[in-house]
Amino acid sequence: MATRAKKVGADRLIKKYPNRRLYDTQTSSYVTLTDIKSLVMGGEVFSVVDAKTEEDLTRNILLQIILEEEAGGAPVFSTQMLSQIIRFYGNSMQGLMGTYLEKTMQSFVDIHSKLGDQSKGMGAGSSPEAWAKLMNLQNPLMQGLMGNYMDQSKDLFVKMQEQMQGSQSLFGGFPFTPQPTKTEKE
Repeated sequence: MATRAKKVGADRLIKKYPNRRLYDTQTSSYVTLTDIKSLVMGGEVFSVVDAKTEEDLTRNILLQIILEEEAGGAPVFSTQMLSQIIRFYGNSMQGLMGTYLEKTMQSFVDIHSKLGDQSKGMGAGSSPEAWAKLMNLQNPLMQGLMGNYMDQSKDLFVKMQEQMQGSQSLFGGFPFTPQPTKTEKE
């Protein structure tokens, strides 16, 4: 198998070795999950590959970071939410659910960014303490904003689900005749 060479301007490449160590080819040093989390937080584009097979392990590493963060104290996901996500695996709506969650997360990031821009104009900065102060001042407003957003998202998802169910009968009115199976021909 050909080795994957680091190109100038390409994504940062991190190799995972059989001893479970992670090697950053850009800095020529071993890194930890904490270092990779810092790359994510800094918005750096990277990929993690198995050093031997070159299999892409980026998702696995990101999931491992999420698992450690969730176990670390203040989880983002409730048990109920995780259970609901698990129920979508193997479901016909699995692909739609992934797209829906991705778009919802992007909308949330956009709202966060806009609030950050507005807070800079007020001199609040973007430190955790400044965000906490801003949220405490605007808590009822934020709860209303996020509540409305979540209601709209839920309505959109329900409509998409209804459309998917309606599409099952879309071709019901056409006079298709079933083709005889191989055993019926004989």
